Amino acid sequence: MNLLDYLGIQIEETTATQVRLSLVVTDQHKQPFGLLHGGINAVLIETACSLGANQAVAEDQFAAAIDLQVNHLKAVKQGTVTVEAVPDRIGGKIQTWQATIRQSDGTKTAVGRCTLTAVTK
Repeated sequence: MNLLDYLGIQIEETTATQVRLSLVVTDQHKQPFGLLHGGINAVLIETACSLGANQAVAEDQFAAAIDLQVNHLKAVKQGTVTVEAVPDRIGGKIQTWQATIRQSDGTKTAVGRCTLTAVTK
């Protein structure tokens, strides 16, 4: 079982220019005070950016994150969150992506940026 299956993260769209994932928030995703755990925001952002970055590397490479920044903007208690990631720059070796997490009503709850490097298999 992989992390996406374990956490219930759904892949909505994956291309080299946009990735969209969704997650129905359950008690499994919350910290002890009943709010979506900040680590879940980090997982959503890095996963979305990584899936997109891997669409833009050579066949003999994979993209691996080397930096992740996350800002938690608004607490989430329940419902569905969606993360959308788009590239800022796709270079020959380094890619930088940005991502936004929103609740189903469009409220922005977190933002992040991920830098990834191409690694030869």
